[in-house]
Amino acid sequence: MDDQLQKFIFAAAPVRGEIVSLRNTWQEVLARRQYPVAVRDILGEMMAACALLSANLKFDGTMIMQIFGDGPIKMLVVQCSSDLTMRATAKISSEFDATLGDSLSFVELLNASGHGRCVITLDPHDKRPGQQPYQGIVPLSSQDGPLQSIAAVLEHYMHHSEQLDTRLWLAADTERAVGMLLQKLPGDGGIVPHSGEQHDSDTWERVCVLGGTLSQEELLREEPQTLFRRLFWQENVQHFAPTLTRFECSCSRERVGSMLKMLGRIEVEGVIAEQGHVEIHCEYCNQRYEFDPVDVAQLFAANEVTAGVAPARTQRH
Repeated sequence: MDDQLQKFIFAAAPVRGEIVSLRNTWQEVLARRQYPVAVRDILGEMMAACALLSANLKFDGTMIMQIFGDGPIKMLVVQCSSDLTMRATAKISSEFDATLGDSLSFVELLNASGHGRCVITLDPHDKRPGQQPYQGIVPLSSQDGPLQSIAAVLEHYMHHSEQLDTRLWLAADTERAVGMLLQKLPGDGGIVPHSGEQHDSDTWERVCVLGGTLSQEELLREEPQTLFRRLFWQENVQHFAPTLTRFECSCSRERVGSMLKMLGRIEVEGVIAEQGHVEIHCEYCNQRYEFDPVDVAQLFAANEVTAGVAPARTQRH
């Protein structure tokens, strides 16, 4: 089955939902970098969650979901564009890289000292001059103590930052990263019941109880359509056309060259003098870009021309 995200909405109540299944998209991430099991599963859950939250946004741009940890995992990053192209990476503290146990909990991995935080950035593709990306930050703890999972962190974020009651069920393994989202919309959510049908005020509580019967094993084992039929076969639900997801990294030699230009000629040539070349490694796709002295000279020569070094005028005799 193709990777896809399926949206649906309950006809008699302001409640919407989504189910996502990432197989090839997730495999592209895992093929580029090997992670310890505990890190792999959290990153996969985060990738599924980012797709679910991004798909609800009505803007043309990129959602960047980051978790900065104060334990063995230093950083998790997932990017998801409006067209559901995705990439992801994780950074592990060097002292734990080879010894990270599979049984460590979410809190032990990311919030060991209580200083972990989640940052969600919305970066429009066509920003106005001076416009800054929107950014929301929440700690990995609540008044009740440390949050125990990616799902709990994002539910907390949506409730306090967006004022939307949201439930998430997430799972990941070596094969798939999957998830389901349910969200209660403000007011009537624009829902117009069918003729003769009344708003059902109990829908939100009921579908959350049904979602709560899902285990991570079942999420990973069953296809989305099977899960949906098992959970909501008695509900009146409207489905939307599924949206495909795919892995895509935006890095390129041209982008890396532009970054080197921003660093400046003196600094880049200093690296050349010390190491003989400049090597840039993309954390997302594991691609390496190497620039030798000739490459760097051409890079800045081109930069000087485009900066306004005009050719000499043609003289007429």
